[in-house]
Amino acid sequence: MKTGYSPLLTDRYQLTMLQAYWQHGMHETAVFEFFVRKLPAQRSFLLAAGLEQALAYLEEFAFPPDDIEWLAQTQVFQPGFLRWLEDMRFTGDVNAMPEGTAFFAEEPILQVIAPLPEAQLVETRLINLLNFQTAIASKAVRSVLVASGKLLVEFGLRRSQGAEAALMAARASYIAGFDGTSNVLAGKLFNIPLFGTMAHSFIQAHDDEIAAFENFADANSGDIVLLIDTYDTEAAAIKVAHLAAALKERSIKIKGVRIDSGDLGKHAASVRAILDAARLHDVTIFASGNLDEYALRDLVGSGAPIDGFGLGTRLDTSSDAPYLDCAYKLQEYAGRPRRKRSEGKTTWPGCKQVYRKLDSSNRLESDFLTFRRETLAAEALLIPVMRSGKRLADPQPLPALRRHTASQLAQLPDRLRTLATSEPFKVTVSSSLRECARALDLENS
Repeated sequence: MKTGYSPLLTDRYQLTMLQAYWQHGMHETAVFEFFVRKLPAQRSFLLAAGLEQALAYLEEFAFPPDDIEWLAQTQVFQPGFLRWLEDMRFTGDVNAMPEGTAFFAEEPILQVIAPLPEAQLVETRLINLLNFQTAIASKAVRSVLVASGKLLVEFGLRRSQGAEAALMAARASYIAGFDGTSNVLAGKLFNIPLFGTMAHSFIQAHDDEIAAFENFADANSGDIVLLIDTYDTEAAAIKVAHLAAALKERSIKIKGVRIDSGDLGKHAASVRAILDAARLHDVTIFASGNLDEYALRDLVGSGAPIDGFGLGTRLDTSSDAPYLDCAYKLQEYAGRPRRKRSEGKTTWPGCKQVYRKLDSSNRLESDFLTFRRETLAAEALLIPVMRSGKRLADPQPLPALRRHTASQLAQLPDRLRTLATSEPFKVTVSSSLRECARALDLENS
């Protein structure tokens, strides 16, 4: 999928800094890393997502002529700089954690090694891409953990913050383990399974509720899920039971019913009893309506006979943690480690690697943050994905990313798999990194 945006989708200061780099010949190799400083209070871990769009952006990076013409009209930039910018492409290397990898605070999930102007200019868009999908995947995976294998569908297109956000939310939630989306374009672009039922307006447009059900069934005989809470949920379930018998004679089968309001657990129990009494044991119950992982935990824990859930607003906005305290920072330039010392925003210097050790039960035991040049007897999480501006492999199919997510979840200790807040997982920072940071602090004091 192409990104569809020019390099002008950035902050103004990126271009003014670039002009200064150009004028003063600062083109040596820089290392930038994207990481999250601190996990949201509601998160025990995060799930990396958005790498595919980040790599597509870097590989397609180029200023079209009309962008250069527009920049010239601003009278902010020198003609020589704009001629240089016109030929600019991303030529660097990228190391990254695969999408679906669980990670923690201060661990870089993407590392860019490129001439300073290139690595600098891509900062804003990379943060934009990685922050959002990682936030949504990290929200979605919490529902996956508590849903006990029940059907999960992303329903948030109409409440997302714009078209791109809606598409990326569908993608990120699918990577996290959701079964599909209602977003048709996301289905086309990413080959995500599509799910859907009907709206209350369809019922209201008919003079009779059962006529609405029958008309929908006639037009959609292969996928019939009927919305039954427009007027009276239990009364509608009785109508569905009567209609099912009539439809069966025409070889039309009702797949499920959907409840979108009220006490979902209580209604589901009543509806299940009505359907079972009519021997409609295979008609499923699907629930939606301002759901999140906490509601799912309670409904599943109570034993409510609900077979699947649609999550929209609270998922696609990551309502309890709508942003990540993330950063893309310079860690090395011209062969020298660099360290930011701003209060509350210090960074660990140098080009780094994250190593992960598992215990004898194949569960996460410890993560180590150290220099990339160092080698530990553990799994290296940052792997090469781009060299000289070209991807090293074709994009990973989403089913493979989903399998990777599932394997990551299986490795998490039980305390990190619950919604209850727990003591943050501590990442071990190597003594060599700490010593380098102390040396830089003394040098710049």
